[in-house]
Amino acid sequence: MKQVLALSLLACASAVPAGSQPRSELPRSSPEAQGIPPSAILAFLEAAEERIDALHSFMLVRHGNVVAEGWWSPYGKDDPHMLFSLSKSFTSTAVGMAVAERRLSVDDAVLPYFSEDAPPDPSDNLKAMRVRDLLAMSTGHHADDLEKFSFAAEERLTKAFLALPVAHKPGTHFLYNTPATYMLSAIVQKATGAPVLDYLRPRLFDPLGIENPSWEASPQGITLGGYGLSVRTEDIARFGQLYLQEGLWRGKRLLPAEWVAAATARQTSNGSNPTSDWDQGYGYQFWRCRHGLYRGDGAFGQFCIVMPEQDAVVAITSGTRDMQGVMNLVWDHILAGMRKTPLPPDPKARRALDRKLAGLSLRPQTGTGSAPMAAEVSGKRYVFPANDDKAESVAVEFGAEGTTIVARNGGRESRVPCGRGEWRKGGTLVTNGGPQRVAASGAWTAEDTYTARLCSYETPFVVTLTFQFKSDELLFDVEYNVALGKTPTKRPRLVGQASP
Repeated sequence: MKQVLALSLLACASAVPAGSQPRSELPRSSPEAQGIPPSAILAFLEAAEERIDALHSFMLVRHGNVVAEGWWSPYGKDDPHMLFSLSKSFTSTAVGMAVAERRLSVDDAVLPYFSEDAPPDPSDNLKAMRVRDLLAMSTGHHADDLEKFSFAAEERLTKAFLALPVAHKPGTHFLYNTPATYMLSAIVQKATGAPVLDYLRPRLFDPLGIENPSWEASPQGITLGGYGLSVRTEDIARFGQLYLQEGLWRGKRLLPAEWVAAATARQTSNGSNPTSDWDQGYGYQFWRCRHGLYRGDGAFGQFCIVMPEQDAVVAITSGTRDMQGVMNLVWDHILAGMRKTPLPPDPKARRALDRKLAGLSLRPQTGTGSAPMAAEVSGKRYVFPANDDKAESVAVEFGAEGTTIVARNGGRESRVPCGRGEWRKGGTLVTNGGPQRVAASGAWTAEDTYTARLCSYETPFVVTLTFQFKSDELLFDVEYNVALGKTPTKRPRLVGQASP
């Protein structure tokens, strides 16, 4: 998976265009009219800020109506958000649609789709692997073997997958397997002649009003499937609502009800802990939850939670490692607060909730607005020795109009404006996965130290940059809020020398 690594900065004068508005929004309603006390939603928001402090957006839909929605600034309603493994549920939907069109079957063996990539002497277990095993994360692989698969491999990814040992009989052993979802995407492309992104446009994205979805692809032109999709928060809610309605959307069937039932049922056992939402069983690229619910989810808290009995959907984006903590708060406040019948209006509680939703914001960098040495170091360029992050130089300009970080990276110079006590948009952060639009906030946190937070608001990532000035020397530290796997969140310190 592509990971934002702090490594470098690039700002550009013109930002990447924001996605356009959906064709038509979901209907809106008061929480009380749909049987939810505003106080329950407010309690959820307050608890999330106190215990998680990393939510980026939240939307609650009940009986088909949005009853609460909010974005923590600098995240916004019209900004797409990186979904990570929540993408898997969309890939599963593509498989279901292809099955409905009789392009493929869940009972199809995997190997015949890729005869050109088959190992010389495929094992019996590999030959027995079927589409349903990919869907249910029961391919039979061992974790140690699966770790040898790399999405950065130079060879075809389908060939790399088929070369992995299959230790267990498919269908008997659960192991979360993102490469398996890539194989599903490749199979859909083989069966339909179109990448999953293109295949879903007229069948899913356009009917739901999901405009301008983006999805990363492999060098072979295959939609990654297991991650890489970016859409807006309301798009996540629409997707959940489609499943809640068993595949119907505004009177038109987009997905067979039988597929929805199979995809969201327990297809594989994955544990027995009754208090864990990771041990309730796995469907076809959907997780089962406690309380009879199910969800699609992605790293750092990207959620599409469907509540069939309560006729509700919760869409959340965030940047946290405590994904179970987020779900616990949903169960404790949102789920527990739902009533079967409408409630009388509660104007006081509604006003409190509306104020909270309107004022949501990630905490900007705190500190003072100036320091005695600001004039001395303002605009001074500090040059770094050769480093893995390819950072060449950096300068911080302190002026009456605000602060600007100026960086040179990979031969390109950029300017990132920083708000003071607030988030300021207008820059772009260069990452391993390409440039990301950012908002920045900065302040002096010591007499010799300026600290800036850069929020890549189309992703879960927030990076903290620390500039410790020593006149002719700069100690430069970079730390991310979250990182994938064993990747450290803090980068090695760079020491820059003032350029004459």
